[in-house]
Amino acid sequence: MRIYHNQLGTTLNQNLKPVWLIFGDEPWQKNDSLLQIKSYAQQQGFSELIRFSVDEKFDWQSLVEEYQSLSLFASQRIIEVELVTGKIGDAGSKTLVNLTERLYPDVLLIFHGPKLDAATQKRKWFKALEQQGVHLPIYDLEGRQFQQWLQRQARQLNVNLHPDVIPMLLELFEGNLLALAQELQKLSLLFGQQQITVEDTEQLVINQAKFNPFQLIDALLTGNTNKCISILDQLQHEGTAIGQLIWFIHKEIQQLFTMIEQMQQGENINALYKQFRIWDKRKPFYQYALTNITIENIRHAQARLAQVDLISKTSSDFNPFILLADVCLSLFHGQVLSQLPLSYEYS
Repeated sequence: MRIYHNQLGTTLNQNLKPVWLIFGDEPWQKNDSLLQIKSYAQQQGFSELIRFSVDEKFDWQSLVEEYQSLSLFASQRIIEVELVTGKIGDAGSKTLVNLTERLYPDVLLIFHGPKLDAATQKRKWFKALEQQGVHLPIYDLEGRQFQQWLQRQARQLNVNLHPDVIPMLLELFEGNLLALAQELQKLSLLFGQQQITVEDTEQLVINQAKFNPFQLIDALLTGNTNKCISILDQLQHEGTAIGQLIWFIHKEIQQLFTMIEQMQQGENINALYKQFRIWDKRKPFYQYALTNITIENIRHAQARLAQVDLISKTSSDFNPFILLADVCLSLFHGQVLSQLPLSYEYS
């Protein structure tokens, strides 16, 4: 059984399954899920908690012995197992499959760890556990889901946000759910049920949005150059390596060049999505880019990116993150920017 974080409360009230699987990289939802499950189980009499952390040296027999033993302290127990890497080897796989064949109603198993790839989720041990319990994959919240989460959290904390504050918080804390949850708790303590205005928020809230190169590419594909600049600024402050960003942008620009060339030769766009393994979620991004970006602008962007790469390796007189912002702009406005003198573009 698979559910998502916003379905967890309802699922717990319906049936406390013997196995829970929580995997993903977004820390707030992950921690909140673990807290909800353990709190609910403790209310049902599961009063003892035993934790294991699984690495490559883990002794799987110790988990079996704990699961099968009688507790001296409680009749109902929670066994929490952190899979540090998600890789458990043959011994771990065999152990977990065997456990699912003899599950005890007085022992609750909780497995959690980082995001699992599709291949791992198809392995026998994972499918056996999922069949007996609940799988709760943790994904980053974006767009409407992010807004719904914010409004739900505000209601739970009795935080009265002025409507204009909501888009402001969404922008400031994009990609950093944990920081936003902490900020809402702070606002709750400071304001109670008093309405919080934009002016109040500006005085108290620090920009804590966290971004990654993949979000930069998404903004680039949709022509959102303001967001590209904001992300680049944030990545610079976080110490992201310029070479990594150059690689990401170069790879994406080259793929766009190839896709546009093939479209000009009559290739169907859906065939291109399949060829380049474009997920359904990202197809609208590519639809916009392939409609609005020209081959000429891609050539301008490629030339500028090559200059950024060279300058980043040979000169300390220029800020390469500013130059990358110019690359992002040139992808949609290459013909305009190419008329600017070099001294202006890179000063």
